[in-house]
Amino acid sequence: MFAPRDPDEYLLDTERRVIRIRRHWAVLLWDTFEAAALLIVCVLVSYLLPPSLWVVQNILWYVALAVVLRFAYVIIEWWVERLVVTDKRFVMTTGVFTTKVLMMPISKVTDLTYQRSAWGRMLGYGTMVVESAGQIQALNRIDYLPRPEEFYDTISELVFGDKQKQAERFSMIKAQRAARGKKPVG
Repeated sequence: MFAPRDPDEYLLDTERRVIRIRRHWAVLLWDTFEAAALLIVCVLVSYLLPPSLWVVQNILWYVALAVVLRFAYVIIEWWVERLVVTDKRFVMTTGVFTTKVLMMPISKVTDLTYQRSAWGRMLGYGTMVVESAGQIQALNRIDYLPRPEEFYDTISELVFGDKQKQAERFSMIKAQRAARGKKPVG
């Protein structure tokens, strides 16, 4: 009810899904630290106050509840956000109450760059910068992307690779799935 539609529902029948991911869990690290620190402050201040200030203690516990609810919302928002790459476009769905769908055609991509900080190398995430023909697109910078090398290689193959080989590979995959009795993708 509150989650956005599955990103696959936005795809056309002629598209084949290549990648479907959510951003790396490291995107939640700062929010986790912030929520934990605020909760610790609320609990410590509440226990250090004299019992006669029960109104202030109650307010602190309500603040702690608000911190927990906000953190839960951040986690739900991360959980429902999805990035889908097809052979024709990038599609990202975000939002818990209001769904936002970002889209960029693969044909517009002129340059790809990925960056990894020291933390990104240790934890397994990076930033992908997708440049298009002189325009700023909705998905020009994707932070906290898991396994950016694989993503980079796959997108490079889609954008700059041999289209005939891709079509043959896709037909082979469809034939193998049909032989196994699975529903064809496209």
